[in-house]
Amino acid sequence: MPCLLMTFPRGSCEHSGDMRQLKGKPKKETSKDKKERKQAMQEARQQVATVVLPTLAVVVLLIVVFVYVATRPGAIVDI
Repeated sequence: MPCLLMTFPRGSCEHSGDMRQLKGKPKKETSKDKKERKQAMQEARQQVATVVLPTLAVVVLLIVVFVYVATRPGAIVDI
């Protein structure tokens, strides 16, 4: 059903019963917003532990192996 009152760029509608949010004034955080924000932070912490740290460990290991191979002494050749 199309919105006839006011259409915003994101396609959302503002109905007469809703309070208008003024630009520049922060929206008051509801308990639902707070729960969503805390859940998002928890998911971000889990992602750091499961994705970022192992990836960083692999990159550091590759650098260490590369430096070791590049700087190891060559075979000793007897003349």
